[in-house]
Amino acid sequence: MQQWEHWLGLHTEEPLLPELPLVDAHHHLWDRGGHTYLLPQFRQDAQRHKVEASVYVECLSGYRDSGPEHLRCVGETEILMGVLSQPFADHAVDVAIGIVGRADLALGAVVDMVLNAHVEAAGTRFKGIRYVTAWDADPSIHGAYPTHARMLAEPAVQAGAQRLGARGMTLDLWCYFHQLGDVSALARACPGVTIVLDHFGGPIGTGPYAGHRAEVFQRWRQGVQALRVFPNVCIKLGGLAMVVAGFGWRERAVPPSSIDLAQAWQPYVDGCLESFGADRCMFESNFPVDRTGCSYGVLWNAFKRLAQALSQTERDAVCAGTARRVYRLPRWENAG
Repeated sequence: MQQWEHWLGLHTEEPLLPELPLVDAHHHLWDRGGHTYLLPQFRQDAQRHKVEASVYVECLSGYRDSGPEHLRCVGETEILMGVLSQPFADHAVDVAIGIVGRADLALGAVVDMVLNAHVEAAGTRFKGIRYVTAWDADPSIHGAYPTHARMLAEPAVQAGAQRLGARGMTLDLWCYFHQLGDVSALARACPGVTIVLDHFGGPIGTGPYAGHRAEVFQRWRQGVQALRVFPNVCIKLGGLAMVVAGFGWRERAVPPSSIDLAQAWQPYVDGCLESFGADRCMFESNFPVDRTGCSYGVLWNAFKRLAQALSQTERDAVCAGTARRVYRLPRWENAG
């Protein structure tokens, strides 16, 4: 991430509502050469706001380089636990108190072997898996994961998802807006599985969707509204600073302010709250991916602006409470 440090530093803000307790429901840590975001940096970012706990979500990092293919993803959890075991002088943030790993749901019952290995590595921190199905027919919509159309409709995948429900684990999904019908089908087939829809349900604003934000929004909103009838589905509010969302933040000479971000994202937040209610919505930083568009402090200021019209109960839910409940986060020692 070093290439963005100077640009991000061109606009900074003091934290709004600095005593408001927060849970970052979705972030990553990785070391990818010039694209690096590690634990000390996340802790420094999180402590400027009152982020008391976080949920780490898999990002294809640290896989085992040998052994059975379906178990190599457990290496990411093992490495993370090693990082978390290192002593820190300041424990104000319970980083990765919840961990969402990876498993191939198409393995069906074999998924249990992968889940067992994750739990062996992380214990009660391990909360579930993320299954990425983000796919678009246009090759310009890049995806880091091997995906194809209609993955969630496959019987083997649905059988694998049901293994999560049997164990009380969550299923994070990362898909695009035009795949929300597949999420509805999965939610209907697997009512015992708690499904967490990442990144607002994936509106796209690049490639063939550039210049068609209104049309994409209407189709996205219809997909989100269709999901409201499934009580096992909730949604993460975040990810719109990613390049694929098409807001073009990185193309600006100066990074966006929290007011800029809040104004652009208000319709999406309103659509999610209307469909799901605050008790099924949670804010996520999606860092360091969203760091290409704004700084961590500015991002959370935008979230706080977006929550300012809510009641205190609703605000507490989207800022922390929903994530605590959905991911079954323990009470942390640093809660004040």
